[in-house]
Amino acid sequence: MTCGRTAYACGIVALHGSDLSVNDFAAAIGREALAAEASFASIFFSHEFCEAPHLAEALRRNAPGLRYAACSTAGEVSPDGYAAGHILAVLFSDARFAVKATMFDALGSRSMDDMAARVAELRREAEACDGAGRGSLFALLLIDGLSRAEEAVTSALHWGLDDIPLVGGSAGDDLRFEKTTLILDGRTASDAAILMLVRSQVPFQVFKTDNFVPTSRKLVVTESNPDARRVVEFNAEPAAQAYAEAIGIDPQTLGPMSFASHPVVVRVGGEYYCRSIQKVHPDGSLTFFCAIDNGVVLTVAQPKGMVESTRDKLLAIGDRLGGIDLVLGFDCVLRRLDAENRQSFRTISQLYRDNRVIGFGTYGEQFRSMHLNQTLTGIAFGRAAEAAE
Repeated sequence: MTCGRTAYACGIVALHGSDLSVNDFAAAIGREALAAEASFASIFFSHEFCEAPHLAEALRRNAPGLRYAACSTAGEVSPDGYAAGHILAVLFSDARFAVKATMFDALGSRSMDDMAARVAELRREAEACDGAGRGSLFALLLIDGLSRAEEAVTSALHWGLDDIPLVGGSAGDDLRFEKTTLILDGRTASDAAILMLVRSQVPFQVFKTDNFVPTSRKLVVTESNPDARRVVEFNAEPAAQAYAEAIGIDPQTLGPMSFASHPVVVRVGGEYYCRSIQKVHPDGSLTFFCAIDNGVVLTVAQPKGMVESTRDKLLAIGDRLGGIDLVLGFDCVLRRLDAENRQSFRTISQLYRDNRVIGFGTYGEQFRSMHLNQTLTGIAFGRAAEAAE
């Protein structure tokens, strides 16, 4: 299979493929980086496609001058729509973008104060950068989706970023729940996060969208292991049993599809946010994709039309930007599973293709100061005439 290539008016080029070698893909990235005059790329890859050390070595050989941030995924969104087993590279042209990036490793033991200080330093570097003229700044975050540190990290980053908008996604491993991988310029790690500060001459807007409404059914966490994001009991009953009864299915049938189709939400500041379940354990406890604690009140939610809600959000963004040229999106893997379960997979995939959405399937999403689940977060780039000048 040849490497697919899509160039956007905003100055971004996307390369993608599946049935090709790591070396061939790295060579294509190297050629495109030279042709597009791009010195930075974001790369999203399936665990089924390649091993990270091989990718890092291939890029070192074929694109020695290219800086890049990469992570493993739970599915990809290519220019052709939903994909699996793919690798996707997003190259930012130096004429429109200037990117600074840093990695935070050992998240479990890292001081949040130190992280905020490093963000402030990176911000000063980005603001002083000569590239991309006097464009506006936004932040992109890639973080280990099995680190159980997303809330703390996002909060610390928001403190250092101040008014700079942040979006991002939690790296996955194709629903294995074993190990995710992040790479910054050849340095490979897990239990890590990569922050990119991007100065853009192209008009943009960050956004989030979801597709659920709360019901009257409540589940109160009465026993949990917060460090492991594990709920043992809801309403003083085994968690899996109580959840299954609340959504009206047999506890023995619980799995990713039921979690995707029957989300639970928490109310924060007058808004509801999804708190997605990752898996059920033999003892009837449930592990979540997000922070959980005793006393938290969860509400069973009723999904609404994913196609309609996503289309409406993208239309509204297009109106504000004067048209969408490209969306870099972070799409929860549970949205994909729910779309499959409700026979809307092809429609959502086509909607992403029509609206030029590219990105990857996540184990969680970040939006400004929040870590979210079962949402699409992203940054949309406009196609205003001045962006092409």
